[in-house]
Amino acid sequence: MSSCATWNLGASGQRKVKGKTFVILGASSGFGRGVAEQLGAYGANVVLAARRTDLLEEVASQVRAAGGTALVVTTDITKPDEVERLAAATLQQYGKIDVWINMAGVGAIGRFWEIPLEDQARIVDINLKGFIYGSQVAIKQFRSQGYGALIYMGSIESVNPLAYHASYAATKGGVLNLTQALNQELRLDGHKNIRVVNVEPWAVDTPFWQHAANYSGGTARMAAMDPPRKVVNATIRASLRRRNELPVGWKAKGTWMSHRVFPRFTEWFSANIIHKYQIENAPPAPPTSGAVHAPMESGRGVEDGVRKRIKAEKRQQRQNK
Repeated sequence: MSSCATWNLGASGQRKVKGKTFVILGASSGFGRGVAEQLGAYGANVVLAARRTDLLEEVASQVRAAGGTALVVTTDITKPDEVERLAAATLQQYGKIDVWINMAGVGAIGRFWEIPLEDQARIVDINLKGFIYGSQVAIKQFRSQGYGALIYMGSIESVNPLAYHASYAATKGGVLNLTQALNQELRLDGHKNIRVVNVEPWAVDTPFWQHAANYSGGTARMAAMDPPRKVVNATIRASLRRRNELPVGWKAKGTWMSHRVFPRFTEWFSANIIHKYQIENAPPAPPTSGAVHAPMESGRGVEDGVRKRIKAEKRQQRQNK
């Protein structure tokens, strides 16, 4: 069980969320699962979409047990017809969509020239093209009903790209540009009650790391990971507030601000950090395409214990000296 019952939005926010209908693409683990379970505790209607049907049913049971309602719609975000079917099923069940969250995502870690082209193309299919498919369906519905919030799970890499994440960073930069362009189009079209929000976390301890394609030679990781509750709370708050870009946590905010003032230095410094943690010091790991082409059985929770494993490794290293 990965209940998020202790992650609190506040009484006023909870009242605003109760009874609203949220569609979550990427709801089977990580941020998506965390947001879904928390919304259940707030009494929301939660539509769960991802590729792992059995896991979606497990999340749905948690949502219902917490006090919300849940609808499971197995969906591959890279297939436009499935995304349209997801919207149709939601409207048939609930009659509206208040918030649409494009949260499905996967990474590829390693030197750009060593990552297979088919893996990099699939990253674009999921992280960027999939967001475009979901966005068009959501915005059409929002324009029809006159309101709605479209939330993207971006990354601080939307602003500050990381070495060894080239294709992933490219998609997250594309998502930020999509956010900004769509907000201007909606403004020009007179849609004051429709907005698009890009949520930008720092590296977070979720199953993302074991689901990523990894050709770096080391176990997938990053320095100073945040707990997922920060991003879960920020994502739900983003549905209530009129902000279009939302760095999450002091590390993301600091990087965001630093990149505005010293962009090349910030990229250089960040690259050195990930080189140390991912290339020089990470325990060896074999090449893998992760969950890029097909779902994995493992990595089912909100948090994945990466930080605990790193601490254990450091303790063992000190003992061995």
